[in-house]
Amino acid sequence: PVGRRMNYEMVIGLEVHAQLKTQSKIFCSCSTTFGKPANENTCPVCLGMPGVLPVLNKKALQLAMRACLATNCRIAPMNRFARKNYFYPDLPKGYQISQFELPLGLGGYVNIRVNGAKKKIGLTRIHMEEDAGKLIHGDNLGSPGKSYVDFNRTGIPLVEIVSEPDLRSGEEAREYLTQLKLILEYAEVSDCNMEEGNLRCDANVSVRPEGQKEFGIRTETKNLNSFRFVQRAIEYEVDRQIKILEQGDSIIQETRLYDSNKGVTFSMRSKEEAHDYRYFPEPDLVPVEISDEWIKETMSELPELPEKKRERFIQNYKIPEYDAGVLTASKEIADYYEKSASLYPEFKVISNWVMGELLRELKNDGQKINESPIKPEDLVELLKLIDKGTLSAKMAKTVFEEMYQSSKTAIEIVSKKGLAQITDSSAIENLVDEILQLNTDQVEQYKNGKEKVFGFLVGQIMKKSKGQADPALVNKLLKDRIN
Repeated sequence: PVGRRMNYEMVIGLEVHAQLKTQSKIFCSCSTTFGKPANENTCPVCLGMPGVLPVLNKKALQLAMRACLATNCRIAPMNRFARKNYFYPDLPKGYQISQFELPLGLGGYVNIRVNGAKKKIGLTRIHMEEDAGKLIHGDNLGSPGKSYVDFNRTGIPLVEIVSEPDLRSGEEAREYLTQLKLILEYAEVSDCNMEEGNLRCDANVSVRPEGQKEFGIRTETKNLNSFRFVQRAIEYEVDRQIKILEQGDSIIQETRLYDSNKGVTFSMRSKEEAHDYRYFPEPDLVPVEISDEWIKETMSELPELPEKKRERFIQNYKIPEYDAGVLTASKEIADYYEKSASLYPEFKVISNWVMGELLRELKNDGQKINESPIKPEDLVELLKLIDKGTLSAKMAKTVFEEMYQSSKTAIEIVSKKGLAQITDSSAIENLVDEILQLNTDQVEQYKNGKEKVFGFLVGQIMKKSKGQADPALVNKLLKDRIN
């Protein structure tokens, strides 16, 4: 596949659905709380009962406007909801309230960086819509042959973010999703919890011979629920389409699903012609007018976004671009770093400890940084003990591990275990003399030019002191003694 792909170019566009961070649904007051018993979060409005009227949730609209501004979209001064008609068992009204010819946001872009190269991925539109319910098949409930419907998700507010077909690899698609998720989290638009269905992605994929301007026939792979699966599904689909074309056959326009266990896509339904959803304006909702003043107010309330934060970290804290990327990979990590930096102005030292020791321990435990037993002030206390000479860097790492496991402070651990670094010259001189007397042959070897032996002698002294002797002082006093 790799050899063949040189003759083809892949063309990818992504449609991302993100759940808006509201307490109630888009057209009624039902709760959006995840994990409630089936059909508990429902009412006549979201169940589509005859005679009910939807009322637009203002908070959902404000969050959707934030999503537009955070991704550089132009907010339309007039937008309108429409009825998207189709039948599915988890769609109680027989139609979905969405936006069609007058969406909320137009244009826009997301910057990505792949292999050091920056690229701008265009956005076609951002529109609001309600979510459908969820089908639960009886095999999972011990009732083979039956299916059940949970309407708790029905009416959950969503934005659909539609990219231009600007992506050219599975890696670019994954990076685009990573940056888009970051932006939505920083802007406090969505929790983006993929396990709870807060972020879902459909991938439109086609291939064409290199140099050809016209797009090939595309397939749509739906409901991809992890960035890794998005990349793998795209790469599989590209290889599948190239193989079909090389055999002289044609690609069928269709909707496909991805089997993550087998690593393959398979046909869900044919889509030879665009589905006729018979859109028409929603008669129960008036068009939404958005003033320039409201847009300016929303813009002023927008938090600092990841790209700006990365640039500020590089400039203000004088840390490398790589460090800034890792430290802004989530708002919580960035906040942790900034709190630590405000208490201890050794910015690169803090960066090393957060990226190294802390994130490694959290990853091993599957924890987020706001669940860390070591708070910024605890980390800073440990680093100050290194500055004072109380702990060596090596000892500090041992103390850090115990801090993480026990939730005790560095000072408590040092006091209880007597781990303070030995900086008393006379105490270290005694250790040096003892090791020199026990290793006279090695001392002679060193004097005869075998310099590697010096490291052995230092190691013996450190071992004798249980790692507590000040390494710099050990080196100095050992050299003085031998000379």
